[in-house]
Order: sequence, then structure tokens, then C-alpha cells
Amino acid sequence: MTQPAMKPHLPLWRIAEMNLGFLGLQFSFGLQQGNMGPIYSYLGADEASLPLLQLAGPLTGLLVQPIIGAMSDRTASKWGRRTPYFIVGAVMCSLGLFFMPLSSSILMAVSLLWILDAGNNITMEPYRAYVSDRLNPDQRQFGFLSQSAFTGLAQMLAFLSPSIMINLLGFDVNAVDAHNIPETTKVAFTIGAVLSISTILWSVFRVRELPLTEAELAYIKSKPLTVKGTLLEIWDAIVTMPQVMRKLALMSLFQWYGMAAYWGYIIYSIGRSVYGTSEAVSEGFRMAVVTNGEIGGFYNGIAFIAAFAMVPFTKRYGPEIMHACCLTLGGIGMLFMPHISDKALLFIPAIGIGLAWASIMGNPFVILSGAVPPERTGVYMGIFNMMIVIPMLLIAATLPFYYKPLMGGDPRHVITMAGIMLMIAAVCVLWVRDKRPA
Repeated sequence: MTQPAMKPHLPLWRIAEMNLGFLGLQFSFGLQQGNMGPIYSYLGADEASLPLLQLAGPLTGLLVQPIIGAMSDRTASKWGRRTPYFIVGAVMCSLGLFFMPLSSSILMAVSLLWILDAGNNITMEPYRAYVSDRLNPDQRQFGFLSQSAFTGLAQMLAFLSPSIMINLLGFDVNAVDAHNIPETTKVAFTIGAVLSISTILWSVFRVRELPLTEAELAYIKSKPLTVKGTLLEIWDAIVTMPQVMRKLALMSLFQWYGMAAYWGYIIYSIGRSVYGTSEAVSEGFRMAVVTNGEIGGFYNGIAFIAAFAMVPFTKRYGPEIMHACCLTLGGIGMLFMPHISDKALLFIPAIGIGLAWASIMGNPFVILSGAVPPERTGVYMGIFNMMIVIPMLLIAATLPFYYKPLMGGDPRHVITMAGIMLMIAAVCVLWVRDKRPA
């Protein structure tokens, strides 16, 4: 079964509108990246245990996304194939965001993170598949790169929100509750809860899914939506995975191990290199959180601009070449960052990280969308996410054992390792290009 050769051509502003939901979805991810480590530290966790406490995201991604992807391929509801998953995921994400900063213990925070990440993962892969469903191949580059642009914009706003509240709205950086969680964190997560559900609802009701064709309905009816059928579909998709996708797995291993290491330890690296502190309850640490928010906002702003700017270059040179170049620049930025003690200078290597992040959220999906059967886009997007979360599980399983003996208990060494990982990933993506079968 294949989809119709041509679909209604959408103007660029409509493609951007259909991807507006990524603004809310990625605002949530930005809040997690910038705040979950500090929240755990405020509640008493030590640095070596942070990857284990962050397991909710990788594990829910590993379990939920391929299942939801396969289920959405087989769904034929009156609301559409992907829309029911968007709405359920958005509600769960909003609830998790609202209650997270009210956590009174590490156990409560971990439990809420599971709910939050489950909601994000239920929404994510159907949203990726929605682009392939709705757009012709010649528009998919802009479709995925506009998702990347909204990722940059959303995470820029998420990272900058504490700094805006402190510097422009007069919030006190030392205003915390009984569990040491700052008031700025509570406000930012509440904003995220509203954005998560409102932007996704706007997208799905403003740019609705295309009606299923008779051939698509017949295909869905031939593969009933059962637990056994879903699991068999996932297994068959893994066994018959396209060669291009298999080669992307090696790139993903290094790329996401490096990104997880960066997100997990950059605040702690800045705390030591710029503010000379490792104490989570100190004002210097809270300033490191704010500084990381400013840097994260800056590199996500770079990503927002770069995602649109790289569209013509991706068309000319190919997504593999562009991705390799951007990963290399991001890796170089991470190598320099731990050695900088002046806050203002941190923004220079952040440019490279922003270019890498823009590419990470767009170009691999451009490569993938042209390599998988259209009727199985959902399940393959879910399986591709397994290649994202498995490296995150690996860092959770391995880093606590070598953090002190190999890294000397110094998060700056973890950031250096992250830069090396991105540069290795750049080499791996060139292998996908050079060796791809004609």
C-alpha cells in the first residue's frame, strides 16, 4: 500500500502553522533540560546520580514511541490518524508541567517526570509522521526544518524565562520555597503547561489531517489495532529496516550520548568554571542555572534562525553534509566551553552548539523520511526514536560508574567528552551519505 503521489500543496505559512504545536512541545523539553537537574539537586540528589534520576525520558521514549507510532499508523478515527495522540499527549504533558515545581521530594519529582515524558512521547512521533502524511516530498525539508525552528524558538524562551523574570520583572533569584525550588521555576513551568496544550490544539484544528483514502483504510483494516498486532508490526519493521536507517543508528549513538552528557552537566560545569561553586543551595549555583538559561536561550535562538537559513544549503549539498558540518561546529563549541571563566565569552562557543542543535532536530528526519515506506512512517519514526533514547539510557547506566574515577568528579570533563562525541557523530553521518545504495 502506498499513499497518493500528490497531496495539496501548502503555502509556507501554513506549514509553519501546522508545526506550531512544536512550540509548546519543545518549550516543555527546554524546561526539562534547564531545570530537572537543579530540581533534583535542590531536593538533595548528588551529581553522580543525576543520569539515573533522568531515566524517565529515555525509558518512556524506548517503550512508548515505537508503540504509539505503530498504533497511529493503524488508527482510523473520526478525528484522524494522528490527532488523538496529539491531544492525549498534550493533556498529560500539561499536567506534568504544572505539578513538577510543586515537588516535595525526589520520588515525587521522578514520578511527575514519568508522566511528563510519557505525554511528550505520545505526541512526538505521531507529530513527526504527520509531516510526512501531510506534505509532498518536495515540501518535507521545510516541514521538518520548521519543526527544528520552533524547537529553537521554544527552547530559547524556556531557557530565558528565569532570566527575564529576574532581570526585567524584578523576581528575586533567592526567592525559594520550603524545598529550595525557586519561584521563577514555578512560574516558568506554569507557562509551559499552558503553551503545551494550546499550541498543539491550534495546530491540529487549524491544519487538519488529510482524509484517509480507500487504499489507506483497507490497509489499516488489514492490520487490526491489537496488542499482538502492534508488537508484531514493530518487530517486522525492525527486521526489515531500511539500510539508510541502520547506518543512522551509529551516528545517533554518539550524537545523543554527547547531547545527554551536555544537558546533564553544563550547569554544574558553569557553576565551577564561572562561579567557583559546586554547592546546589548556594547563590552561585542558582546564578549558574540562570546563566545556563541565557546561554541555552541564545543557542536556541541561533537554532531558530539557522533552521530556516540552512534550507537552501540542505537542498544544494544534501542533509548529510550539512549535518556533519553542524555537528563538528557544535563539538568544537563544547570542547572550548569548560575552559571559559568569563560569562560573556560562553556565548561564542554556544553559536556552534546552536547550529548543531538546529541540524539535529531537522536533517536526520529529512534523511529518514525519504528512506522509509510512507504507510509505515509512524512506526519507523518511533523506532528511530529508540536510536535517540538508547544512548541516553547508556549514559545513565555508565556515567555514574566512571564519573569519579575517570572524570575526577568534575562536570567540566563531561562537557569535553560530549564535544568529542559530537565530532565522532559527524564522521558517522558522512558514512551514511558515501555508502548509501543508489
